Amino acid sequence: MLKQTAKLNYLRMTPRKVRAVGDLIKGLPVSEAEAQLLAMRRRAATPILKLLRSAVHNLKNNKRLNEEKFYVESFRVDQGPMLKRFLPRARGMATPIQKKMSHITLVLAENPNLPPPKFKIVAKKKVKLPPGSEKPAKKEKIIKEEKTAAEQKKPGFFRRVFSRKSGFAK
Repeated sequence: MLKQTAKLNYLRMTPRKVRAVGDLIKGLPVSEAEAQLLAMRRRAATPILKLLRSAVHNLKNNKRLNEEKFYVESFRVDQGPMLKRFLPRARGMATPIQKKMSHITLVLAENPNLPPPKFKIVAKKKVKLPPGSEKPAKKEKIIKEEKTAAEQKKPGFFRRVFSRKSGFAK
């Protein structure tokens, strides 16, 4: 059984927050783990997604393997060094602040019995324009039509009730 390991050291996020995201992808096939991370709104999802994609690209380029038969075997988060800072408080005291770092280890393992992926995620690639060519034109802004005099005189309900200057309707 083949394995691929990827590491990310000195990530400036607390291990507890990174573990919360990593536990969700443990045991999932690579394509589903990537989809899970793309849909997640947590801050730790972005570096974990980059790490997962790095491990997958290493499989493709270095070992010439297909990523469809791989799954996330283990996801380990260890604490790295702490930056120790102090916050001034009342009466000349100080409160310590610990800015923690994480070391992440991601292991992908091969499982020939995995079902085919449910979907394929396509990442958009940036295309460089040849030198001398112009950028594509931006969409033109739609100009709003002028309001009639009757619409300008009569403000809406909220404008009348909750106007800033006067507390009551005029």
